[in-house]
Amino acid sequence: MWGYAVWRRCPRGLRRGREALLALLALLAMVGLGSVLRAQRGATAAESEISRTRRSGRRDPVLPRPPVPEDALGAGGEAVRLQLEGEELRLQEESVRLHQINIYLSDRISLHRRLPERWNPLCKEKKYDYEHLPTTSVIIAFYNEAWSTLLRTVYSVLETSPDILLEEVILVDDYSNRDHLKERLAKELSRLPKVRLIRANKREGLVRARLLGASAAKGEVLTFLDCHCECHEGWLEPLLQRSPTMAGGLFAVSKKYFEYLGSYDTGMEVWGGENLEFSFRIWQCGGTLEIHPCSHVGHVFPKQAPYSRKKALANSVRAAEVWMDEFKEIYYHRNPHARLEPFGDVTERRQLRAKLQCKDFKWFLETVYPELHVPEDRPGFFGMLQNKGLEDHCFDYNPPNEHDITGHQVVLYLCHGMGQNQFFEYTSQNEIRYNTHQPEACVAVQAGTDILTMHLCEEKAPENQKFILQEDGSLFHVQSKKCVQAERKAFSDSFVPLLRDCTYSEHQKWFFKERML
Repeated sequence: MWGYAVWRRCPRGLRRGREALLALLALLAMVGLGSVLRAQRGATAAESEISRTRRSGRRDPVLPRPPVPEDALGAGGEAVRLQLEGEELRLQEESVRLHQINIYLSDRISLHRRLPERWNPLCKEKKYDYEHLPTTSVIIAFYNEAWSTLLRTVYSVLETSPDILLEEVILVDDYSNRDHLKERLAKELSRLPKVRLIRANKREGLVRARLLGASAAKGEVLTFLDCHCECHEGWLEPLLQRSPTMAGGLFAVSKKYFEYLGSYDTGMEVWGGENLEFSFRIWQCGGTLEIHPCSHVGHVFPKQAPYSRKKALANSVRAAEVWMDEFKEIYYHRNPHARLEPFGDVTERRQLRAKLQCKDFKWFLETVYPELHVPEDRPGFFGMLQNKGLEDHCFDYNPPNEHDITGHQVVLYLCHGMGQNQFFEYTSQNEIRYNTHQPEACVAVQAGTDILTMHLCEEKAPENQKFILQEDGSLFHVQSKKCVQAERKAFSDSFVPLLRDCTYSEHQKWFFKERML
């Protein structure tokens, strides 16, 4: 995980963060990392460049890291797979079911292990003026987190953060109900320097839990960290050199600027969408979001959330309604069910946008990431691609995971009207784009085959990715000079689109349907 940075220049300048911005639009269509925020337009010079007196203090970490044997389980971040059976296997499976992470294994790995260096070798040469860098409060919100992953996060902060820079670590308990997070946790944390525990009086969700920590913070910079992370050596300094940071799973931001920007949208519930909303706000209101290659933090990603995230959709809708202007329709086209999602009152957030004199979303797309393909969504050329001869069957593409999006076959499945894996766009370049995910994929046909598969889209569409949707509904493949036909898959009850000689039958005719009637 790389650190992000957001700052202000006067006059404002922009530095593109390709990976970050591409992910923002992709995540909105489907549903962090470290960031640094600098003071922006409207902040005073005193806020923008805080006058700091030289401080004295230790550059060593707050706590020394105890030695861990090189052959210890998981040492150096090495992958581990336990060969278990019987009761041990049952306990491991139970830990995965409860936490969506293999906590049985995590509990057997040292809380003090060191991760291997992942940064660019040039990062080692960077020098920091520790006495003039701002101090930071690291805020870790958690809910029913496992003991070892939570404590490993805390220890990794204390054992990698220079004492002179770390003001405090604030843990915010978002109304957990598991016994190990009650007295046992309080006792454990009371032994650690610079660590405070705050408990919410009711379930608040990630946004408001983080705000509880922010309101109690004493540091000049707020650094927000997920509760199952491990920090690399040197992770903190580059974020603070750029100024405070803040973002998704790891980010840092100037406390004054965070408050000036309107902190978090407290109308968001539990988890999801808050990083998108805040990122849009940073860019559109005069800031800059950057990835910092010298800041690395390891992050454990559960197979799925161990708690309900039903509000993630409503949170994304709030972000779209406040910041995306007319481009929110692109989001709704791909997520028709989102139109019906109650998202609360956003009047206050729109007023904040007006007060800060923020740019529109068109500016964001044209200035911040002009390389991004913005869907055309021409009427009659997006939505479900349905066959006329095979009743109620549509193009369908469901890759095994978000990291393996290309190379698989397009199939035909009963039309469901929910967008996502059945949403396609026919572009003015004669592409059939599958753009509910990133990177975007285009329907293509490998030379010598009749099978439709997904390839990465290119700036200029190659011939094997070009199809002409003719007036009679036939879908003509330019390179092969054949037509796309709906057929039963060999030795199967399922159906697929294949290239065949053009006969102009009903099974070779197609039309786009935006939504189910």
